[in-house]
Order: sequence, then structure tokens, then C-alpha cells
Amino acid sequence: MRVSGYFTASWKSLTVMSFRLLFLLPAGLPVHSQGDSQSDNKVMDNITVRQGDTVSLSCGQGDLVTHSAWLNRSSIMYAGEDKWSVDSRVSLVTLNQDEFTIKIENVDMTDEGQYVCAVQTRSKATTTSVHVIVQVPPKITSLSKDLVVNEGSNVSLICAASGKPDPSVSWKIISPSAQSLPSEDEYLEIQSVSRQRAGTYECTAINDVATDIQTVELTVNYAPSVSEGKDVGVTLGQQGVLQCEADAVPSADFEWYRDDRRIFNSFDGIEIEDSGALSKLTFFNVSEGDYGNYTCVAMNKLGSANTSIVLFVVIEPTSSTLLQETTSTVLEQTGSESHTESEGPDAVQDGNSAARAALTSTCLLVLVALQLLLKF
Repeated sequence: MRVSGYFTASWKSLTVMSFRLLFLLPAGLPVHSQGDSQSDNKVMDNITVRQGDTVSLSCGQGDLVTHSAWLNRSSIMYAGEDKWSVDSRVSLVTLNQDEFTIKIENVDMTDEGQYVCAVQTRSKATTTSVHVIVQVPPKITSLSKDLVVNEGSNVSLICAASGKPDPSVSWKIISPSAQSLPSEDEYLEIQSVSRQRAGTYECTAINDVATDIQTVELTVNYAPSVSEGKDVGVTLGQQGVLQCEADAVPSADFEWYRDDRRIFNSFDGIEIEDSGALSKLTFFNVSEGDYGNYTCVAMNKLGSANTSIVLFVVIEPTSSTLLQETTSTVLEQTGSESHTESEGPDAVQDGNSAARAALTSTCLLVLVALQLLLKF
């Protein structure tokens, strides 16, 4: 309370001094305190303005005005129509018996503070004071750069922001899935980071004026893991493809082996094609010597992993094998039915026997016809 009173008294003394110097008041002319009939000291509500905007300051004049001025921190800005300020942003808007208004364009933090409109009539001096508050949109001033770390490392992200009022800062991960993250002020700590925490992190600074948003990319390196290989069956002379897929950051390099021998691209009619996380080993014309066990190795700077894939032979059916298989199937079915119906020493033949005999004859005719067709 004492400090506030001291400030008020000092400001009043400063205003009185400036007023006397401006208007060359005689030393004997009294300047009365607030509440005296010959002096008025008014305080207007604070004016809040956003940085970069324009603010207008007005006060009433009254009758028989002899002098008027706008002051800021003991500096005279305007005395009547005369501009004392060298600031090009300050200009006179209105000056008459009822109103004295100036404006300040492109307001900055340096413009914040107390302004006084001083008016002198023949009978008394009047001062009107107003406090200008400048609000500043938030601005992120310090942000962690994009990070590349190994899985299991501790990560610390910082996002510092300035503004008025002081902005609040929050973090969230927006890729691969948007979710808010616990953070203490501008810091975000991630202990023993996993590959699932890699992605785009968004820092938001917000106050009553506006919002500022910036992002950080977090890349988490980890050793390759390889999907289990699937064995492939191929007919002799046909094309065969073995596939190997690996999950790794940075992307894995692939190598293919047959036993302990490494296979290179365009080796004995074999092609190796790598595309991102997938490697393909292609045989364009499978030979007897191509069948066997193959090993795919995926590696990056953090480690390696491998899987085995078998290329095995598939025998294509021929006309003779097809006839043999069909004949065998029919005979097995016929024999099974005969055996079933003749079980026991007292088995009795009925009318169905003739039907089964006819069926057997028909099957044999079909087999003969099939054999003739396969010859052509």
C-alpha cells in the first residue's frame, strides 16, 4: 500500500511538473490535489490492445480550454495540435472543445504503461490517466530439433514460448495416432523410448490472444526382425520366387545364401530385388540343382536377423499317372463295396448286385475311353 501511494504521489508530482513546464504556469498558481474544486484527476479503465494493432487515447476537453496535452512517462506526445513526439506511429485524430484524441499504430511492448491527458482551463487543471496493457501472441522461441535415437534411449524434448499473458505449453503426438502426452511445462521426457513412440510430436503454445504450433520428428532406430519364411514348391523348369520381409529402422540390407555360399544378383539365372522392407529371390527356370534350403539375412547398423526358406520340387501329373490314380481309386471303391456286402458266411445276394456289376462295367468303359483320349 505504501509503494502504491508513493507511486501515485510521484506520478502526480511528475504530471504537475510537466504541466507547469508545458504551459509555463506561474510559480504562484496553485495546483490542487484530487478532490479540490479547482482540480480534477480522473483515472479511466485500462485499455488492452494486441501487439501490432492500433490504440486510440481520448479525453474530454470542456469549455474555455487554454492548453491541452498528452503525456507518456513524462514525455510530451502532443501539445494541442503540435506534435512533440518523434515517433511516426503517433498521430492526432481529434482536437476540439469536447474531445482530444490521439492514436498509436502498430503497438509494441514498449508502448505499455501510463498515459496522461492534461487539460488547462482558466479556472483549473484536469488530468485523465489511462493504463495501456499490450498483449503479445505466443511465439515458440526454442524448440528441439528433429531427433534420431536408438531404441531404449531416454528422450528429452523442449518447447519454450514467450507471450503476454504467459502462454501455456502442451505436447501431443499426432502421428501415427493423435494423443495428448503428459508434460511438465515446456519439457517432455520419454524414458527408454520404444519404436512405437516414434513419429511427429506437436508443441502448442496458447494464451488469450492466439496459438502457436510447431512440430518435431522423432525417429527411433532398432535392429531388424524378420518374418518367418514360407517354403515354396515349384515344378521343374518353372519360375519360383522366395520372399523375405524385415522390419527395421534404418531400413535393412538383405543378403541371400545357399548353404554357406552367398548368392549375388544375376548369378546362374537368379535375380535379387530389394524394395524397402521386402527382398525377392527369383528363379526364372528352376533346375534340379536349385532345390534346397536358402537363408535370408537382414541387417542394419544395430544388428541382424535371418530366416530359412526351402525351395522344394512339385511333380506335375502325367497321363499315365493320372490313369493309374483313377483306376486305383475305382478299384478301391468297388472292392470296398463288395467286401461290405459279402461279410459273413451267410451273406445273401440281392437285386443290388446286378446294379453294382453294371456300375463296375461302366467305370471300366470310362477308364478305357480316358486312356484313348490321353493318347491324343
